[in-house]
Amino acid sequence: MLVPKRAKYRKQQRGRVRGNAQRGINISFGEYGLISEATGWITARQIEAARRAITHYTQRGGRLWIRIFPDKPISKKPAEVRMGGGKGEVSEFVAGVKRGRVLFEMGGVPKEVAIQALRLASHKLNVKTKIIDKADLL
Repeated sequence: MLVPKRAKYRKQQRGRVRGNAQRGINISFGEYGLISEATGWITARQIEAARRAITHYTQRGGRLWIRIFPDKPISKKPAEVRMGGGKGEVSEFVAGVKRGRVLFEMGGVPKEVAIQALRLASHKLNVKTKIIDKADLL
């Protein structure tokens, strides 16, 4: 799973993910992409599940680029613990995703295979997504 090697601080405040993506909105590496149509947090487990769905469907053919990284630690207190006693321990890492951000890119496979693989990957994510083609953007 994707986790940061090191961080300046162990815990972060939650903050809010708002607005449209300003960067990471173009297909830079592959021919097909999966872009976000909503804002939200995508966990490292969801990214890994989507990656595995793509590689399984394509039978490890072509190339895959993951364009997001879960660098935000999310803390959680244990079950049935009273209020107070400080902030809970880090339970997972998430990537904050804005509307229009490219999440995955694929190349080196036929269009039908890429579309089906990205569709399977989109079912693993908790944000609404859209499959795009680099040829359509030009």
